[in-house]
Amino acid sequence: MSKWIIKAVVQKFISFLPFKHRINFLFQKYVTKGVQLSDEYFDDRLIHLGKHYSFYQAYRTKELEATKVLELGTGWYPTIPIGLFLAGFGKMYTIDISNLLEVEGVKEVIERYISYADKGLLAFPVQTGRLEALRQLAQTTENLSLEALLAKMNITYIVGDARRMNLEDNSIDFITSNNTFEHVYPQILEDILAEFKRVNSADGGVMSHFIDMSDHFAHFDKKITIYNFLKFSETQWNLIDNTIQPQNRWRINQYQKLYEKLEIPIVKEDHRAGRIEEVKALSLHEDFQKLPIEVVAVSHGYIVSKFSQN
Repeated sequence: MSKWIIKAVVQKFISFLPFKHRINFLFQKYVTKGVQLSDEYFDDRLIHLGKHYSFYQAYRTKELEATKVLELGTGWYPTIPIGLFLAGFGKMYTIDISNLLEVEGVKEVIERYISYADKGLLAFPVQTGRLEALRQLAQTTENLSLEALLAKMNITYIVGDARRMNLEDNSIDFITSNNTFEHVYPQILEDILAEFKRVNSADGGVMSHFIDMSDHFAHFDKKITIYNFLKFSETQWNLIDNTIQPQNRWRINQYQKLYEKLEIPIVKEDHRAGRIEEVKALSLHEDFQKLPIEVVAVSHGYIVSKFSQN
């Protein structure tokens, strides 16, 4: 049996259990090795951080220290918020529907940033004062709660529904996410983006989202392509998919249409063209055969928006 099928079955089973996210964390940490703060994972996050930083710099209207940031999808490691703290951003909010963050994970990220900074491996400008603050924090984390530890870096962790946030209208200057949109069911994503539109500054607010449209089981099982999940019907995929790490299988045109529907402007897109030959070799389900092959093949991409008053 293929490795990806085994993982799919296990996660489907876990999705029906109490404390499913914690169980899935342990499964991925010790069995699939999918949630470790490896150099590969950290380097990948640094690439995204560098991209988001450059996009914000290109379209921002505020100084960094006055910028309020919102991140969707905190996950197990707050790599992006801590990186933005180092870069000099002001207040950071990071929200996740599941309570996955722990003090040990935050400490790991702090130590990794310090190590990378010392080696000159960070791909974005670091404020010296913030780096020194992080060094001091690394020496005094033992008795701090998760909330207190994050507060030292101007970070507020929110566990809740991003469709209904306790944030004021037009109060956020920069909204970002990584590898998150593809895990959100379409109607929920529409509501989240509508909420982003409400809280993002109407005069110069920026959004930058990175979307991974590949089959995430291919990250674990190298014997299948990143388009493998496109050969299944919606009914078949619903049987395979799970509520722990769902994959909506949307292609780039569907995200574009959603932005258009919500009247959210797109000022820049940066996509990977993908592997057209792999798409051609796959028996695509008819739902995806209707789309241009170039659209189906796009596997990863950034969508950047800037809001302005009419």
